[in-house]
Amino acid sequence: MASVSAPKSLQGSLEYVKAPQRDNIGDNSQVIELVTTVLKDVRERGDAAVRDYSQKFDGVSLDQFEVSPADRQHAVDQLDKQTRADTEFAIENVRRFATAQLGTILPLEVEPLPGLHLGHTVIPIQRVGAYVPGGRFPLLSAPIMTIVPGKVAGCDEVVACLPPNAHKAMVAGCHLSGADRIFLIGGAQAIAAMAYGTDSVPAVDKIMGPGNAFVNEAKRQVFGPVGIDQLAGPSEIFVVADSTGNPELIATDLLAQAEHDVRTRVGLITTDKALAEATLKEVERQLRDLATAEIAGESWKNYGEIVLCADDAAMIAYSDHVAAEHLQVHTADAHGFAKKLRNYGSLFVGENASVVYSDKNVGTNHTLPTMGAGKYTGGLWVGSYVKIATYQWLESDAIRAVAPAAMRQSDSEGLEGHRKAAAIRLERLNAVA
Repeated sequence: MASVSAPKSLQGSLEYVKAPQRDNIGDNSQVIELVTTVLKDVRERGDAAVRDYSQKFDGVSLDQFEVSPADRQHAVDQLDKQTRADTEFAIENVRRFATAQLGTILPLEVEPLPGLHLGHTVIPIQRVGAYVPGGRFPLLSAPIMTIVPGKVAGCDEVVACLPPNAHKAMVAGCHLSGADRIFLIGGAQAIAAMAYGTDSVPAVDKIMGPGNAFVNEAKRQVFGPVGIDQLAGPSEIFVVADSTGNPELIATDLLAQAEHDVRTRVGLITTDKALAEATLKEVERQLRDLATAEIAGESWKNYGEIVLCADDAAMIAYSDHVAAEHLQVHTADAHGFAKKLRNYGSLFVGENASVVYSDKNVGTNHTLPTMGAGKYTGGLWVGSYVKIATYQWLESDAIRAVAPAAMRQSDSEGLEGHRKAAAIRLERLNAVA
């Protein structure tokens, strides 16, 4: 199980109190062929293929994929008062945090040499696609996380796709979050439609949002002609804890994520054997009464793990190896310990910082890297919706400074055209002088 096995340097410092039974990365291999077929078909047949796959996979046949303005408003009107208030509370928190983040992404212009002006500008992506998973439950926060940052960033158009059998409240969430267009298309066919465009769905420049293994694989395959935010697969949560950890809290948080999907990966990394054993018992106890135990229990059985580490150094090293999507820190000095960790999607410092708050409404984005991607990237944020594009312009002093070196370098590389492009400007400048 390559995705969960420890590096050789740590193998003598770890003991599995509960080992995972399956590898959720290797389990993705079976979807590749099917996704390849779906993408090719949608690219060639457009709406007709999308309609066929919607019928095949979702059991829904639609004459029109786009949700009309009247149906959008009807979905909002059907929300009960408290659900709408809670949704708008979450939207405002996400908007507030995204706006603060955007304020840190500043244009730049410097003059490193006299007359040499270098800079970058911040350009919103023109059209983005937001995939909104339907899943087993109506995840009302899902559209907020993918749509609101795009509107804050200033994208011209945010196109949302969600499965046709998704709860109507999800349509309302897309509308309230500011989606310019909403389409009832799910799965790999939605990714194909947004990537290639159809008669109904406009081609987008970048696709955002998490999904199941089929959505994830589709995003991987279309990357290139269109951008993607990241490969955000089934959810993950790990907790790093010392002897001060509370097994009831830890078990509760592990199962809260495990109920997302039968492929969710959850785990505890600890230096305390008593806590490891108590947490194992507590998970089994809570599963007996959990309404979503059918899903959470399968996830726990197949992908759950509890790892006992020899010391703090091994605990940190193993956590960084896992690079969990959600990483909770339950140690005596949680803030101090958190500073020693470097690989994760989002960090939850102290036992009060449950993943559920970020999942729902505090304002940080819940679309995060999984399957070890936290080693090289962070999660979805407002910066994902803009491009940082450089520019330069030169005055006479700068040409005199850089042209001779550029000519010599081009000459040494055997690139005569490059040398001439630098030389002609210097020659024209000298002729005027």
